[in-house]
Amino acid sequence: MELQFGLDTFGSITEDVDGRRLTHAQVIRNTVDQAVLADEVGVDAFGIGEHHRNDFAVSAPDLLLAAAASRTQRIKLGTAVTVLSSDDPIRVYERFATLDALSNGRSEVTLGRGSFTESFPLFGYDLADYETLFNEKLDLFDALRSEKRLSWSGTIREPLVDTEVFPKTEKGTLDVWIGVGGTPQSVVRAARYRMPLMIASIGGDPKRFAAYVEFYERALRESGGQKLPVGMHSPGFLHNDDQVARDLAFKHSKEMRDRIGRERGWAPMTRDEFEHEVDYGSTFVGTPETVARKIADTVAATGISRFDLKYDSGSMPHELLLESIRLYGTEVIPRVRELLATRSESAAS
Repeated sequence: MELQFGLDTFGSITEDVDGRRLTHAQVIRNTVDQAVLADEVGVDAFGIGEHHRNDFAVSAPDLLLAAAASRTQRIKLGTAVTVLSSDDPIRVYERFATLDALSNGRSEVTLGRGSFTESFPLFGYDLADYETLFNEKLDLFDALRSEKRLSWSGTIREPLVDTEVFPKTEKGTLDVWIGVGGTPQSVVRAARYRMPLMIASIGGDPKRFAAYVEFYERALRESGGQKLPVGMHSPGFLHNDDQVARDLAFKHSKEMRDRIGRERGWAPMTRDEFEHEVDYGSTFVGTPETVARKIADTVAATGISRFDLKYDSGSMPHELLLESIRLYGTEVIPRVRELLATRSESAAS
């Protein structure tokens, strides 16, 4: 399975070069421009997260992806993630089938729970129903993937009887991932539905997920399913100087992490904590060579077939994000492929 490379963004509210906070509207326009650049420099996939709070500009990723579809040629366009628990599975399927048409088959959707809960009260859901909502909505979404007439019943909505959903995709189904945080239960769920697995590795040694990849692939085999892609999503930032990359990423990540942390009772992020994540954990920050070597090590250790870099770091200015995207596409991706090819040749000799 050919290794693929993606970029993810949550549409964080960024600053201009003078440190002034941008409007939500400007961040939305900038995000589309970032997707266009990612396509131009050879990135395989571009994902946009969904949030419903002031820290982030994007609450409707499919609309931004549709705008990007009209300005791109080859890149896959998807989410990182769609919070299915507080959305309607039928509407999600309809929106992304529409995006698939606009993009000539380039849409994908990553379904998950998300790490924020604002969407539950916003759309009238009770957090006490968290598990039931996700499980039943995922089951319904899976039933929609055949794009045939279906009947379905659960506890969260009225039953569907001999129902058909439109539009149909030209290839007969949507490309769907399940986003997971790394629990065995979520890995088993992805295997049961035969959906590719996207692991959110946002802290600690990413190589620890090798066991989850093996577990997922074994569960697929035991259920008679074919091998499916496994991806990893991790934060990072690129610059032509390692120290400058670390300084910028720490400055802008800390501001957002500490603001959210105050809501959740976390201690402020320290420089030592950040440096440890860069050196040994799931934060991929540095020059193209530094980041490429770390990605290659991670791919070799875990066996993943896709790596997605979450390239926006808090309030990082748009201009710096564009340069990070350019370096990822033009230097990191080819260098990772080169490093892995050299390892394969050495192992074979």
